[in-house]
Amino acid sequence: MNFFLERYQRSGHDINQGNVDKIVSKLGSFQTIRVNTLKTSEKDLIARLKAKNVILEKIPFTDYGYKAKARFSLGSTPEYLQGHYYLQEAASQVPVQVLMSEQNKNINHELILDMCASPGSKTTQIAQLLKNTGTVVALDINKNKLISLRNNISRLGITNTIIYNMDAANVSRLGFKFDKILLDAPCSGNFTLESNWLEKRKQKDLIKVAETQKKLLKAAFSVLKKDGMIIYSTCSLEPEEDEEIVNYAIDKLDAKLIKITDEKYKQTFNPDLTGTLKFWPEITGTQGFFVAKFSKK
Repeated sequence: MNFFLERYQRSGHDINQGNVDKIVSKLGSFQTIRVNTLKTSEKDLIARLKAKNVILEKIPFTDYGYKAKARFSLGSTPEYLQGHYYLQEAASQVPVQVLMSEQNKNINHELILDMCASPGSKTTQIAQLLKNTGTVVALDINKNKLISLRNNISRLGITNTIIYNMDAANVSRLGFKFDKILLDAPCSGNFTLESNWLEKRKQKDLIKVAETQKKLLKAAFSVLKKDGMIIYSTCSLEPEEDEEIVNYAIDKLDAKLIKITDEKYKQTFNPDLTGTLKFWPEITGTQGFFVAKFSKK
């Protein structure tokens, strides 16, 4: 049996060779959108999409997320092109929601870092929840990916974001200290729509990507203000990239794990590490995802 499938089953999850393709197929049967309240209201967008016979279903654990089914491309409507919504996977919307759940009284002066920003789903979500106030610093190491980041920032009407083409591991060179930091880390990815993702997965690759994740998290703590907050997230279900990274942060980076207790995430409360969230596809109907919240001790 595949090593990863065997491990999922030992954790009590009904994921096997027979239903992996079914889970992926189900995830591909609909799209998820995030309403951009900088450009429109939920009420107006829902009315416009329903007039086009788009079937919409509110995603209960998201602030502005909907499942959407249409007979045409949701990435080519006038509403999409005008920035009224963003195509963003459901679980992917949660890290920023957790990051922004506690806002300073001086929200207009918050300095927030998105360490791995392209193509911009979470950068634009942060800006949206800030209502275009404060300042968002968005980094990406890949210069080519900055094109889509810039395009999405422009399309969604974002005006509070500064973009840097740089390795986030070197973020201290900017000379800033941040109130909040999002590290949606590069990861191996679970239940993506890429074909044969499971067959391509190797244990040695997890070790390599985990080292990158540790390096980035260390850099994040080096530029976090004393009373600041870090959200660490991955689209992976593997403990090497999730729980073990949390343990590394606590043991080596003097991090304090802040428990995420909002009841709307109850379905994803992680029994393997209390206070973190884990999205198992066969339970949540989303891609695999992990979310942890930190502060400095």
